[in-house]
Amino acid sequence: MAKIGIADTTFSRINMAEFAVDAIKKISKHQIERYTVPGMKDLPVACKLLFEKYNCDIVLALGMAGPKPIDKQCSHEASLGMQTAQLMANKHIMEVFVHMDEADNDKELYQIAKNRTEKHALNAIELLKGKETLTKYAGMGKRQGKEDQGPIKIN
Repeated sequence: MAKIGIADTTFSRINMAEFAVDAIKKISKHQIERYTVPGMKDLPVACKLLFEKYNCDIVLALGMAGPKPIDKQCSHEASLGMQTAQLMANKHIMEVFVHMDEADNDKELYQIAKNRTEKHALNAIELLKGKETLTKYAGMGKRQGKEDQGPIKIN
């Protein structure tokens, strides 16, 4: 069985890891290793450690960015760090970020976080099966966080 790492933050207003764990446990027997850090910029090292110290095969990095420009900058910096970490490990890090200004209210933000986290958890399981398991969905306009957009077809 593969091991799925989940890195999350205390800054997030929603416990997104609960969504990921539930989604993974519903359809697989993969082991789960969780690592919680204070904020988004701490996620890259958590992901790297989940690979190197805890022998994870793939990692979900769960974070929530605030609505201010500095929050956007911090999420971008965290993203760049995670791109480096996954290239160093030669393994996928599924970046699951939710921005507090994506929604008009807490209920909508909760739904976006739940949808995005569950869908990325399922994507992680699919990626563990092999490089072509998601190919059937290429160009289908699938989204994480909201409803799928669907493919563009021109006759």
